[in-house]
Amino acid sequence: MTAATLAAPDVAAPTAASPPTPSAPSTPPASFGAFVADAAAAGQLVVQPRMGFGDPHLMRAGLERTKSAVATTVGTLTIDSYTRVGDHAAARDALAEGTPLNGYPIATHSAGLTRDLLAGVLDAGFPVQVRHGSSRPEAIVRALAAAGLDATEGGPVSYCLPYGRTPLAESVENWARSCELLAALVPAPRVPHVESFGGCMLGQLCPPGLLVAISLLEGLFFVRHGIRSVSLSYAQQTDPAQDAEAVRALRRLAGEFLPPDVDRHVVLYTYMGVFPHTERGATRLLEASARLAVTAGAQRLIVKTAAEAYRIPTVPENVRALETAAATAALTGPSRESGPPADSEVYREARAFVDAVLELGEDLGKALRTAFARGVLDVPYCLHPDNAGHSRSFVDAGGRLRWSETGAMPVAPYAPPRGRRLAPVRSMTSDGLLVALGGVARRYDEESRSGSGGLPEPASGGGPPSRTGARA
Repeated sequence: MTAATLAAPDVAAPTAASPPTPSAPSTPPASFGAFVADAAAAGQLVVQPRMGFGDPHLMRAGLERTKSAVATTVGTLTIDSYTRVGDHAAARDALAEGTPLNGYPIATHSAGLTRDLLAGVLDAGFPVQVRHGSSRPEAIVRALAAAGLDATEGGPVSYCLPYGRTPLAESVENWARSCELLAALVPAPRVPHVESFGGCMLGQLCPPGLLVAISLLEGLFFVRHGIRSVSLSYAQQTDPAQDAEAVRALRRLAGEFLPPDVDRHVVLYTYMGVFPHTERGATRLLEASARLAVTAGAQRLIVKTAAEAYRIPTVPENVRALETAAATAALTGPSRESGPPADSEVYREARAFVDAVLELGEDLGKALRTAFARGVLDVPYCLHPDNAGHSRSFVDAGGRLRWSETGAMPVAPYAPPRGRRLAPVRSMTSDGLLVALGGVARRYDEESRSGSGGLPEPASGGGPPSRTGARA
């Protein structure tokens, strides 16, 4: 079977794993960060799916469809759950039994098989990132480097606290070792790249100041352990204006704290919480994230699809989301920022967190552990044993995420401005939490059903990307 005759990636069940037949040699792959920088310089927003299949033929087909989308895209190898937690024996058993996996088992498939999967797809116009969710990423890092890749994502905090019970101290050590390993294994002139997942803690209901701070601190952690190309993340939340403040604060803090010779960019995630149930509502939310990315200055967007509320999306649905986001971005005029950036509410809060952690010592790994132990960093509604659990958040009447309880953190609970008569902030109940978690989905679904124009559109300009111009 040749690469050209691979089965469509949304078939019901994968076939037995065997190496796809590689295509003709292609130009050497570009480093991930350099590709995004070049796209940004050309005025193109890079869009990316989250996609993973256990079978190499299906995985290759997904990458090929992503590459051929009418958009400036990068590819994704999302890793399966067994590999994420280090249970490689279970991954091997699943492959032997023909049991479908929920991602690509990169540490179980041979490096040669993964290289064949990527041959003719991975090139200077299409870098590929490995996404995984592991607090123990060393085997994944070894496997991706052996396959000729140089980009991954995660972090000592963001791939520890939300996802399991691995002690934070252990995750910090694992990530320090893995960053140093990636820096050593990727040959020059390619530059290894790590994306912080810190701006996506629990996906929702975490006020942006803490998300921005954790993302920046993880980026600093990567740099101190040998990584010279990083991306800092932020997940779209409940209020467009607050989200724009957050992305701009992240860009500003990166300029203030990261060394000037470190390549960096900001990656935005389309809303990661409960998604609208109507196709129009889901599409409008995706379009809003693309406009936010352009106007606030993010260079890459991780998309979600109209199927998110119901099931794992198919490859065609992912491609449709990529093209929708790219077309929306092309029709959105850039931000008209002028003069020095203002000290927004989100920036001030994020800066307070960053300064408080850095004051705990030169060793950033130890400082992060101390910060969580003392409650200086405290993620709301996170049940990990190393999280203090004293912080709480709420969505105010205007849609902004606020702190109702801050514990030992270096920020204050929200107090309305003088002269404004607002209902007092009450403790979050279980019913209130469920209402808050579904608020964005309800808003976009209701706007869709009513035919409302929804949120105000920013100034637009330009035109939709062409197939030839999207990835020149």
